Amino acid sequence: RVMESRNLSCVFQVPISCSAADTLKLLDQMIQAARVVHMDELELYFAGGDIGPFSARNELESLNLLFKIMDKLLLTSNDAAKEVLQTLQNEIVVRLRSVGKTDDAQMVSQTENHEAEDSLLKWGEHRGVKSKLRIAFFQGAGRGMVASESIGVGDTALEIPESLIISEELLCQSEVFLALKDFNNINSETMLLLWSMRERYNLSSKFKTYFETLPANFNTGLSFGIDALASLEGTLLFDEIMQAKQHLRQQYDDLFPLLCINFPEIFRKDVCTWDNFLWACELWYSNSMMVVISSGKLSMCLVPIAGLLNHSVSPHILHYGRVDEATKSLKFPLSRPCDAGEQCFLSYGKHPGSHLVTFYGFLPRGDNPYDVIPLGCDIDESTTTEADIKENDRVVLETLLSIFNPMLEELPEPDESDGESASWDLKLALEYKNLQRRIISSIVTSCTSALGNA
Repeated sequence: RVMESRNLSCVFQVPISCSAADTLKLLDQMIQAARVVHMDELELYFAGGDIGPFSARNELESLNLLFKIMDKLLLTSNDAAKEVLQTLQNEIVVRLRSVGKTDDAQMVSQTENHEAEDSLLKWGEHRGVKSKLRIAFFQGAGRGMVASESIGVGDTALEIPESLIISEELLCQSEVFLALKDFNNINSETMLLLWSMRERYNLSSKFKTYFETLPANFNTGLSFGIDALASLEGTLLFDEIMQAKQHLRQQYDDLFPLLCINFPEIFRKDVCTWDNFLWACELWYSNSMMVVISSGKLSMCLVPIAGLLNHSVSPHILHYGRVDEATKSLKFPLSRPCDAGEQCFLSYGKHPGSHLVTFYGFLPRGDNPYDVIPLGCDIDESTTTEADIKENDRVVLETLLSIFNPMLEELPEPDESDGESASWDLKLALEYKNLQRRIISSIVTSCTSALGNA
């Protein structure tokens, strides 16, 4: 219905002989249709008559669809058709390059000691990892991965053998699973947390190098101190962090000291501390990926080396969730080009800022389209006259102002000096509050302007 209302079609005739200008006009029509095909619920709700771009994700999905179509057509077309198809594909690549350029410009690489990270890459390469990426450090973001050579659309930037993926299948071979499979209905996700907590200190572990290169502290919202939490009181993030910490604390208390008493050789008291349990939880929250492994099962997994890829709302890598049956490896193909020396980004999913702070410990750069404040307004939808519709609009706008004006008053303008000497968690908390202020201020400004024009 959306396609029909916009007079769009998914079928296009590409003339072999047409000018460059006409070719680009045709591409614009293709892109508009592809954007509609890839709209998610949020984009459908807010789109109205807009023709796009709607979001970086939507644009990447749309352009990639067209790139793949051109790729297939180029394989079977005659020379005359290939010329126009190649022109279309080249322009698609140009447009893909323009997506996410702000991310690339904002990240500054730092010179650090890479010894531990280099050892992780060598460990992986000796076990079948194939990589066109290297590890780097970035100001304000910590570790990340940059392209060691220019990588094109559809090319694989990173390939991890399934044998290196930490999943439920690996867990089933461990003594943790054998001990707990019939004990107190402990699920596999909890067992993976417990396995990771122990494996971190297992000197003979197959994954010893991987665990040694993991940070001692993940610095997520789950580790926020008193000052950071106090600064967030009254925000959605405060509630999210407190609920998550309460859940984890209850989970820990249900497990310990019970497991230490029943399985003292497996669960040592000096290892099974709250701090170590929280570390394992933060590891899985911030580094795990949902992957369809070769058995066909969708599993929560840790993927060594791939966990170093940073998130962006306009990533290079969009699709990476299935082990290749032929190669028995997890491949990370690019959805947009990545030049040599450029940071390569991954998508962690469609998450609002509060979720990213709580479970990953950062806020994305630039605008996050998933920072949405859900609201319910009771309005009379049976009204049809223009006067009644205008009155409904006025009531909604005034209701929104009555909600958001008090919220804005509780979020004063940030004082730059507050964050200069602040701890990492307080800095992140203040950054989140500043983001909330910008969002709410924008809502108040828009509502006030709309009322003035009513």
